[in-house]
Amino acid sequence: MESNKTETIHTGEKGAGEKILLAMLPFNDPQIPPLGIANLKSFLKRHGYDVTSVDANVEIEFREIYDSYFNAVLQHIPTDKRGNFNSMKLDILQNHLTAYLTYRKRLETPGYTNLAEMICEKEAEYVELIKILIRQTVFLEVPDELIKHLDEILAVFFQRLESYYLNLLRETQPGVVGLSVCIGMMAASLYAFKLTRELYPHIRTVMGGGIYADDMAVKSSNLKYFAEMTPYIDKLIVGEGEVLFLKYLRGELQETQKIYTVNDIPGETLDLSMSSIPDFDDFHLDRYPFLSANASVGCPFNCNFCTIPIQWGKYRQKSAGQVAAELIRLYRRHGTQLFLLVDSLLNPIIAELAREFIAKEVCIYWDGSLRVSPAVCNPDNTLLWRKGGFYRAHLGIETGSQRILDAMDKGITLDQIKTALSSLAGAGIKTTTFWVVGYPGETEEDFLQSLQLAEELKEDIYETTIRPYLYYEMKQEYFDHGIQQNKSIPLYPGYAREKLLVETLIMDTYPSREETVRRLNRFDRHIRKLGIPNPYSLYELNLADRRWKELHENAVPPVIQFKDKLHYIDECRHVEKIFHLENNLEDDGDFGF
Repeated sequence: MESNKTETIHTGEKGAGEKILLAMLPFNDPQIPPLGIANLKSFLKRHGYDVTSVDANVEIEFREIYDSYFNAVLQHIPTDKRGNFNSMKLDILQNHLTAYLTYRKRLETPGYTNLAEMICEKEAEYVELIKILIRQTVFLEVPDELIKHLDEILAVFFQRLESYYLNLLRETQPGVVGLSVCIGMMAASLYAFKLTRELYPHIRTVMGGGIYADDMAVKSSNLKYFAEMTPYIDKLIVGEGEVLFLKYLRGELQETQKIYTVNDIPGETLDLSMSSIPDFDDFHLDRYPFLSANASVGCPFNCNFCTIPIQWGKYRQKSAGQVAAELIRLYRRHGTQLFLLVDSLLNPIIAELAREFIAKEVCIYWDGSLRVSPAVCNPDNTLLWRKGGFYRAHLGIETGSQRILDAMDKGITLDQIKTALSSLAGAGIKTTTFWVVGYPGETEEDFLQSLQLAEELKEDIYETTIRPYLYYEMKQEYFDHGIQQNKSIPLYPGYAREKLLVETLIMDTYPSREETVRRLNRFDRHIRKLGIPNPYSLYELNLADRRWKELHENAVPPVIQFKDKLHYIDECRHVEKIFHLENNLEDDGDFGF
């Protein structure tokens, strides 16, 4: 740490003109500029605040750490054992960083008289914990030498982070620091909050972000414990932050309260029809493949493995005309035609939005999540969406077992999944499919049905993302389909919670954690054998785009083509129907099921 003395920063007066720093710290794999921060900045600027926004994840000095860490781990994991590592690696990194912070960085602070004795006493426990973190992800033993090497990488990271962050504070002179935290970012954010409190105690510290959607959901024991263990963070804002943050800044919320949620402002959620477009001016937009935007907040459905309704509350959406106008303004301001809409689902608005772009005669290409439905199964609909710029559909396929789909309350059938993917792919729209392995009660037969479905649909799948079933305390309180009685147990030893600050729970049911990881590796090997990509680099992404073009005549343009902002892409205007898919599924509207 550079100094133990309090430093002085001259900030703007509280209220209008007050300086605020909004940031995302490592580690994340940035596909889009942070939309939450961009929206919050735009909102606060309208109310007179001086806001600076930062995404440290695109900085080369931190990308080097990210690559070095994972390359070191991968050298000890055989290729056929990497299925779960690829999907859960940020969990490993976040936990390792947090353990490093609570074990090693803590020993660097004044007050420990018997430092050598303390290090000796804790060293074995620390090393064993890191080995357990890796073991429970890939079920392989790694040598102590690897932990030593990884710690050397993390030591460099914290040195770089401290220098970067303190320089940021000096440059921006904030009165309030708000850090948006998602998976992988917690340890870096905690260290930054600690530095702020130690060196600049007059700066107010606020933490928000997607981290509250899962393990730290509202009313969870994890959130309460985390709040107690982080006295250097003044406030935790859970869920939609605009109105809550503004009211906190104005002193309109209970000051003695540390955790603020939408329940503290009943009926005062943000009016989306009045929202401004996100402010991306502080970001290096050339470092992201997409710009980001949203058409709605929350989700109108309640699948029993998903926590979105808990975090965001009642589903709300903008009009299609408003969304189209926002994306066109962003395109004209920044020159980017390719967008990722971060909504939970686009089904309620997709057809109308496509018509809006067709009518406005401006070609904007947009990614987004869809729920399988009869409307998606209709090739006339998907062709319309393609003409309106729809670029890629993110679909929760989850499983090839109808029994498990029913247990999840998905409300869809295997026939709908097959027809929907064929309908989208036939129009040339990329299909990113999400799969869940190890849902409680999933048998070997259920799992084999997932492998069979992937094989049957391989030419209609652009890419796959496979994750193990994850248990979250406040969402999955019970299962009502007779699969398994709910029983959760800690994944890590009892002492780990104090070091990781968040307790990870798993279901003590079949399939076991180890069996789930075996299935993930089998699934990963299976899709690779089928030639279905799961791209993690620009090179792999280009290969995936080339494959899609070879499979589908109407394929959307490759991502790399959008990097040339001087070249206006309008091929969506000229897409024609080149297939006939008989739709035997009754279409009950754009959002019917």
